[in-house]
Amino acid sequence: MDRQPSDAATPGVDLSKLPTTDLLATHCLVIAELQRRGILRSGNNPTGDYAEWLVSCKLGLELAGKSCKGYDATDAQKVRYEIKARRVTPTNPSTQMSPIRDLAGAHFDFLIAVVLDRDWNVSAAVKIPHRVVPVVASFKKHVNGHVMHLGPGVFSAAGVEDITAVLQNR
Repeated sequence: MDRQPSDAATPGVDLSKLPTTDLLATHCLVIAELQRRGILRSGNNPTGDYAEWLVSCKLGLELAGKSCKGYDATDAQKVRYEIKARRVTPTNPSTQMSPIRDLAGAHFDFLIAVVLDRDWNVSAAVKIPHRVVPVVASFKKHVNGHVMHLGPGVFSAAGVEDITAVLQNR
């Protein structure tokens, strides 16, 4: 069934009838509730925060402080993980992750990249050793970082682990 996210979130509510200010106020209430639940850590676009929370829960990681440079979580052995995510939609199907800054600084041991569908379900996810990131990502001067698309080439790179099923398991 191909449904709009609003179909599941607001059964019986016709969002097209609500004034714009009511929609924005509802958005703020939803963000505040997700923060209260510990799922979101900021008021920014929730994609990154949600992915960090999901990955940490599913892999048993501890989230780092919000301003920690170069990684988002650690495991019990203090292995550092940078977590990147992208939510694809019918109007923006790109799987390009946000730039990976200062790759040479080796601030993380593994990169976790997650693609979410429009309904926030995990459609693809990988765990990439730091040494492999330059093989699957390219440095782009205009963003001052390495950019990666989570496509088939990433999944077939040596050392990359497909963790899609682990993150999909509810």
